[in-house]
Amino acid sequence: MGLRSFFDRIEPNFTKGGKYEKLFPVYEMVESFIYTPKTVTTVAPHARSFVDMKRIMTYVVIATIPCILWGMWNTGYQANSALAVMGSEAATGWRIAILQAFGISLDPASAFGNVMHGLLYFLPIYITTLVAGGIFEVIFATVRGHEVNEGFLVTSMLYTLILPATTPLWQVALGIIFGVVIGKEVFGGTGKNFLNPALVGRAFLYFAYPAAMSGDAVWTPVDGFSGATALAVSAADGYQALAAEGITWWNAFYGTIQGSFGETSTLACIIGLAFLLLTKIANYRLIVGCLAGTIAFTWLLNLIGSDTNPMFAMPWYWHVVLGGYAFGLAFMVTEPVSASHTNMGRYVYGALIGVMVVLIRVVNPAFPEGMMLAILFGNVFAPLIDYFVVQANIKRRARRHV
Repeated sequence: MGLRSFFDRIEPNFTKGGKYEKLFPVYEMVESFIYTPKTVTTVAPHARSFVDMKRIMTYVVIATIPCILWGMWNTGYQANSALAVMGSEAATGWRIAILQAFGISLDPASAFGNVMHGLLYFLPIYITTLVAGGIFEVIFATVRGHEVNEGFLVTSMLYTLILPATTPLWQVALGIIFGVVIGKEVFGGTGKNFLNPALVGRAFLYFAYPAAMSGDAVWTPVDGFSGATALAVSAADGYQALAAEGITWWNAFYGTIQGSFGETSTLACIIGLAFLLLTKIANYRLIVGCLAGTIAFTWLLNLIGSDTNPMFAMPWYWHVVLGGYAFGLAFMVTEPVSASHTNMGRYVYGALIGVMVVLIRVVNPAFPEGMMLAILFGNVFAPLIDYFVVQANIKRRARRHV
């Protein structure tokens, strides 16, 4: 028995025409989350596929698991390493109290201690995201009379993983509300947004509260500890200076460096991306286009060179392991709703993002990251790219029949 039949037995006309009719989308959310309702299309076109919305969103959440696990370990590792340097007087706060109460080690060599310490930063941010964003999802679903689907689960997870672990919870709530309302719901909800909602929320926080989203003090969650990210070091002194900071390419690839919660490990992102490609959720053309744009434009800048800007010399293989490049490539460039939908358009869309991220990192002195803004820039131009591709196809076919 479905929830609809169950509630209709309890209260006649519960789901239609009754006094509780407007509340039913909330119950449908639960029903849809547990299993796929046996609903079919009633008007043409009768498109059928075994890959429904639930499966797509579930696969994306599964693909983020390596980033979640590594993010918890690395956040704890960075915090415990900082505490080891600063001494016991820096070990304060409710998280430290919980760890000590359960006898969990603060030694950075303890994998379990690192994961548990990172978990205490991940859970508050994720729960805040679910509650704040979920409330507004339910409000819009209730007003419009449609169900709350699994799209928010993906948005909430991606949003959590692109935030610094030190982000104040009130800012976490404000950012996800902005992302859900302005980035998605004002355009009609899941499947109708042309911007990535998680990135919209992150961009809002970056421009509204830059001190909490950038700088040297936000990446390691220990009060009084300051450390620049690999991109910030490279922008100031060149990527060659990373060796002096103890950062090798393999450190960046595995993810034992500072950064946002789930963005540091390129390896974890590759595992998630491989899963999305195998399940055909991600389109390989977007990935090829983005990597091609990055590699080609980086080579061009390497050839041009600069005596005043050390970022001109950074090779492409460093770009792809630093900052949020790998995470953005795996989970946001490939996001099917906001990306281009034509095959040729996907190559162009990916290449545009690949070029823009390098351009922002190298030329813009105020923002060494670049991937977030590059993807949002690509989102804006995706419909235009598809339009020109379709028009070119129409003209080419018309010439065949002249």
